[in-house]
Amino acid sequence: MAIVVFFSIHYLLSIFSQTFFLHRYASHRMFTMSKVWERFFHFLTYVSQGASYLNPRAYALMHRLHHAYSDTERDPHSPTQFKNVMTMMVATKKRYDGLLNRMERIDERFKGGYPEWPLIDQLSNYRWPMLMWLAFYLAMYIGFADAAWQWLLLPIQFLMGPFHGAIVNWCGHKYGYRNFAVSDQSRNTLFFDVVCMGELFQNNHHRYCSDPNFAKRWFEIDPCFAVIRLLAFVGIIQWNKVEVPYEAEDADGELSWGAQSKEA
Repeated sequence: MAIVVFFSIHYLLSIFSQTFFLHRYASHRMFTMSKVWERFFHFLTYVSQGASYLNPRAYALMHRLHHAYSDTERDPHSPTQFKNVMTMMVATKKRYDGLLNRMERIDERFKGGYPEWPLIDQLSNYRWPMLMWLAFYLAMYIGFADAAWQWLLLPIQFLMGPFHGAIVNWCGHKYGYRNFAVSDQSRNTLFFDVVCMGELFQNNHHRYCSDPNFAKRWFEIDPCFAVIRLLAFVGIIQWNKVEVPYEAEDADGELSWGAQSKEA
């Protein structure tokens, strides 16, 4: 039972950090916060993702490329361009590494507005901290696993960040329903997205990419947005209508802020 609790806490904190800090804050700047709180959530992201920590700068750049070139050959992770989820994630990892190590040339319009913390980001780029995280997870299972099936959860904890990315990037552009006619294949995979805290409302997000609420119909629930509202209410974050620092081509080839299109 202890392993189930450990896994559940790790899972929820990791997906929250990914959607709240890496996606809605670092990539889109849907709200603002003080430097102190930014560092707090940056550190929380590092701790919660652990061995599979995703650098906010590299994540933001990749996500902005995804919006600008969604479901085209230039999209870093589109299921329309790959035969299966594994080949997509291998290609995504290669692209991410290029951005992380600043080996890939990026247009200036995609840059800026993402949090950087050299202490954490450089530390996470070394091999030994990752090995320490892996050793910690393994020690937890050795000490507290009380059923053989629980060991099946361990590989997911090793790769928690990419695991969530694979679910969202593959399912969110392949399975589900569409509320809006956008130029890509984005879909809403679930009616109640508690699995990925709103991330699987991809069609809604690609229609309104600067809106922190990914739910758009009465039956859709975005758990992360409820947390965002609470954080705004107590003053930890502030609502801010800041346009994301990249331009995406719409269906007519015009440049506009975000992936705007007409409703279905």
